[in-house]
Amino acid sequence: MKRVTGIGGVFFKCKDPKAVTEWYKNHLGLDTNPYGATFEWYESADSTKKAQTQWSPFAESSKYFEKEFMINYRVENLVELVEELKKEGVTILDNIETYDYGKFVHILDAEGTKVQLWEAVD
Repeated sequence: MKRVTGIGGVFFKCKDPKAVTEWYKNHLGLDTNPYGATFEWYESADSTKKAQTQWSPFAESSKYFEKEFMINYRVENLVELVEELKKEGVTILDNIETYDYGKFVHILDAEGTKVQLWEAVD
């Protein structure tokens, strides 16, 4: 069973997310939107299958993740993976949530860092 297939997103805290987003747009050319920027790419195993990685600045006060950053990993078959992770003793923080753009769940790594798993709808 495949587990992680790529990086789904990089999320980080900053004092002024709007100003940081604007800076990256103006100085590094990111094609930004209200959520940050989305990088599209094609999976190497299937060059016709488009995928994406999200880049998003969050307010310093955000409680969505506790540390300065959170990485979102793309996975296949999130429901099956969560069952395997439970058997392996991995801490699952919440229930799988489903949106029109995919399924999400949060887990803790070996040092207690919150990690987001995402089964995308591409």
